[in-house]
Amino acid sequence: MSTSGSPPPSGRLGTGHILFLIVAAAAPLSAMVGTVPLAFAFGDGAGVPAAFLFAGVTLLCFSVGYAVSARRTGGSGGFYASVADGLGRPPAVAAGYVALLSYNCATIGLAGALGYFTQLVLAAHGLTVSWEWCAAVGLLLTAVLGYREIALSARVLALLMLGEIGVLAALDVAILARHGLHALPATSFSPHTAAGHGAGVSLMFAFVSFIGFESAALYGKEARDPRRSVPRATYAAVTLIAGFYALTSWLAVGAVGSDRVREVAGKQMGDLFFVLGDDFLGKAGSTGLQILLCTSLFAATLALHSAANRYAQVLAEDGLLPGALAAEHARHRSPHRASLAQSALTAVVVGGFAVAGLDPYADLTTSMLGLGTLGIVALQALAALSVLGLRRREGGGHWWREVVAPLLGFLGLAASVWLVVGNFDMLTGSPSQVIAALPWLLPLVAAGGLLYAARLRSARPARYALLGTRHTTTAAPDPGPAAPALSGDRHA
Repeated sequence: MSTSGSPPPSGRLGTGHILFLIVAAAAPLSAMVGTVPLAFAFGDGAGVPAAFLFAGVTLLCFSVGYAVSARRTGGSGGFYASVADGLGRPPAVAAGYVALLSYNCATIGLAGALGYFTQLVLAAHGLTVSWEWCAAVGLLLTAVLGYREIALSARVLALLMLGEIGVLAALDVAILARHGLHALPATSFSPHTAAGHGAGVSLMFAFVSFIGFESAALYGKEARDPRRSVPRATYAAVTLIAGFYALTSWLAVGAVGSDRVREVAGKQMGDLFFVLGDDFLGKAGSTGLQILLCTSLFAATLALHSAANRYAQVLAEDGLLPGALAAEHARHRSPHRASLAQSALTAVVVGGFAVAGLDPYADLTTSMLGLGTLGIVALQALAALSVLGLRRREGGGHWWREVVAPLLGFLGLAASVWLVVGNFDMLTGSPSQVIAALPWLLPLVAAGGLLYAARLRSARPARYALLGTRHTTTAAPDPGPAAPALSGDRHA
């Protein structure tokens, strides 16, 4: 039994560092600019704030159960370790490969969005730079920071997060100052509006706006006190993101008008928040929103890049990927080879789209980010189910933390998966049949993982027996108010 979950002497990440890493992955400003107008236009309009609140409560329930896994796995290994602990090795191998695919696709999609929107912002200010060069600069910076110690990336992301959250907070205050309490219309939370026509679409966009918040469980090896900091960062992230999304979208409803927000959003789409910024913050505020949208996309790209290469490292450590990817830099203590491989993959895919003359947003971002989003939401549901599997196998535990909360989280996330699959063309914005078929990649990759695990069990039983075990620890009970760890090692 491995007990590698104990924090290494060189652990440099505290709760605040991890919080910035995972909030950056969710990209609050990008979600407001890119996702909320779609939810207004195609969802239930003024009821969108209630959808964000519902998604936040559901994911908070998921986080309660996920914290049990985080303490047992020492806060490392992500979905792979959680599923191994609760559902066994074959589902864990499938989850690991799906996670690798999903996080890489999301990173690639965000790199395309970074190039596309940076080109548009520069063009709006009289500078002509191709999206390819904009994306290349962003990828180079991501590669450099991804190679270095994670604390450096956390500090950079902290600065970027303060900027994008600050400008949205300024917009919120300006709307409140002009309209007072009328900027918070009660109709947004009335049952008739919140559960009205299009509520399912609003919920889909709400859930996908949280993508990446669960990635705290990938940084346990680099945290000072992973059994405490990882769960706390996860709780803080989902609470902060849900509250911020719900409040800002609610104020946008009040600024536009609850009876007009669907129509206005349908016409303005991605320009909605820029128009609001120009109206309430002046030209400088609108320009600030444009610039910070680019930095938000860069922050999200860096955060998901960091998550993707840590999945590669974890799988390589267990022999599920080439062993070279498991290497850790002697000075930076980073998975530098996995980071270089991930950077090369992103550059090749983005370069391929550029050479083919495809649109960086309509073709690259929507397809890759849509597939990555669906995979991550499905893995969240599977991780919630794994907590229930752990309770069923070992018994004992707390009724709320290990039964009710993960069950509620699983039901909400399973519904989200169903909504995303059913509305994948709306999520990607593409009528292409090829893109519509992309979700089939996820079950195919999962099936490949199950088959590979079965092959290992028969051909290399000793290696198979070690899958997922290096992350599971015997955690001491937590005296604090958060969920305590279960006692006892997992069954071999």
